[in-house]
Amino acid sequence: MVEQDGNAAESQHGDDLAGAFGGNVRRRREEAGLTLEQLSTQSSVSRAMLSKVERGEKSPTIGVASRIAHALDVSLSDLIGAPAAAASGVAIVMRKNDRPAFRDPETGFERHIVSAAPGAGRAEMVVHYLPPQVSTGLLPAYPPGTEKQLVVLEGTLTVAIGGISETLNTGDSLFFQADADHGFANRTNAPCEYIMVISRRT
Repeated sequence: MVEQDGNAAESQHGDDLAGAFGGNVRRRREEAGLTLEQLSTQSSVSRAMLSKVERGEKSPTIGVASRIAHALDVSLSDLIGAPAAAASGVAIVMRKNDRPAFRDPETGFERHIVSAAPGAGRAEMVVHYLPPQVSTGLLPAYPPGTEKQLVVLEGTLTVAIGGISETLNTGDSLFFQADADHGFANRTNAPCEYIMVISRRT
């Protein structure tokens, strides 16, 4: 039996993530009754790119993935493949190896869903990893009533919100209304990791 080397294993994992993401995009688009052309118009993502994403041939960047999610009126976690909330049970466990994850193929930015049952309430929790000197770029605004809170576990994080910039160090926290374009950047030479809670007021 020949073992995969690290790069081959990582490539296979990336292909699996791209395939799952693409399948969810196609399913959500069809449920919404949208053609590729209509989704392209609503998301400002080219039809060719959408087609490659749906077939699992292309892993989108975090910016492209966010625009697709917003155009489909679903959360990014829905497209990544968040676990379904259990119908009953006092405690719900999700093991680390079972976390649904998104990895930006261009920057190495990672988004891990750590809510064991994100559909059970109005909030979800994610962990973000930003490699050194990496930025998500500006991400599209969420619907009104969406709030984000985060705490930096490691490193230094710069958050841009509607023209305002805040720099956070390890242990610092931030709350903001997410109904404006916003982005996250690691402008240092060390990695950054932070936990974010996204909640939606009804």
